[in-house]
Amino acid sequence: MKVIAYAVRSDEMRAFHHFSKEMMIQVTYVEQRLSIDNVHLAQGHDGVSIIGHCDGSEPVLTKLKDMGIKYIASRSAGYDNIDLSAAKQLEIKVTNARYSPNSVAEFALMLILMVNRRVGESFKRSEVNDFSLKNLRGFELRNQTVGIIGTGRIGATLAQNLTGFGCKILAYDEYANASLSKTVEYVDIETLLSNSDVISLHLPLNEQNHHFMSKSKFEKMKESAIIINTARGELIDTKDLIHALSTKQILGAGLDVLEGEFGKFHHDLQSSTFEWNDYTILKQLNNVIITNHFAFYTDQAVSDMVECSLISLSKFYHQEDNPWVIQS
Repeated sequence: MKVIAYAVRSDEMRAFHHFSKEMMIQVTYVEQRLSIDNVHLAQGHDGVSIIGHCDGSEPVLTKLKDMGIKYIASRSAGYDNIDLSAAKQLEIKVTNARYSPNSVAEFALMLILMVNRRVGESFKRSEVNDFSLKNLRGFELRNQTVGIIGTGRIGATLAQNLTGFGCKILAYDEYANASLSKTVEYVDIETLLSNSDVISLHLPLNEQNHHFMSKSKFEKMKESAIIINTARGELIDTKDLIHALSTKQILGAGLDVLEGEFGKFHHDLQSSTFEWNDYTILKQLNNVIITNHFAFYTDQAVSDMVECSLISLSKFYHQEDNPWVIQS
C-alpha cells in the first residue's frame, strides 16, 4: 500500500517510520500542507494522511478523486477542514484520529489552575518588575463548581482528573457518558452556565456548535466565572467574549484555540506583518491566558495520531471495519 502524508513534522517521523514498517506501508512525506497547489503529488497513491490545517475543500477533494484516491485519514481529532458533503458525493472515505485524551485534559486542567490563580496576570506584571499582590488573589478549586460542556473522551478524562481536587462537577452533553455516573451531575445548559465557577469546552466543531458560546450564554455566567477552551476557537463568538471580559460579565479565560487562528498558530510570524485585532485585544486583558493550539502536543499523542492514521488507511485498503470512520 502506498500512502502520501502531507504537513509532516519532524517530530512525527519516528512514529511514521515505526508504524509504516510494522504495517508494510510505503509512505511519501510532504512537509507542506495539502493544498490545490500540491494535490497532484498524491498521484499514484492509495490513501492520503493529513492534519487539521490541510485543505480538504471540494476542489481539492475532486482532484484527489480524479487521481483515484478513495481514502483520507486525518491525524487530527477535528475534521472541520474537510468538506464531508463533497467527500460523500465523491465517495471518498474519511476518518479522524483518536489519541491520548490525557494530553488535552491535562492542559485544560493546567489552564483552569492558572486562570484561577491569575498566573497570566502575574507573568505580565513581572515583565515590568511589578511584584505587588494587588488584585492577584485567586480561588481554590476545592471550593468551586466546574462545568464541563461535552463529555466525550477528553471531557470525561478532565472530569476524572478533577475528582482529586474535591470540586463539584457539573456536565452537559446530549448523550450522557455512563462511565461518569458517579463523577459528574448532568444538568441542562442553563443550570451549568449559572452555577459553574469554571466552564471548560470539549465539543466538536460543527454547524450546530458554531459560536456555541455567545452573548446570551455569557450573560448567564457568574461574574466570578472563567471559561476554558481547548477544543476549537469557533465554538466561541470572540467579539462576545471580548465584551464579556471587558465589561466584567465574567472574570477570565484560558484559550488554547482562537477563532481565526488558521494561518497564524503553528507558524513563526516574528518577521511578518501581523494583524489580528481580536488576539491583540484579548492578550492585553487581565486574567486572560492564550496559548497557540498545542494542548494536544505530547509525545504520546503525536505517536497515537500517526498510528491511528496509518491503521485507518490500512483498514480501508484491506476492506476491514474501521472504528474511526466519519464519512463512508
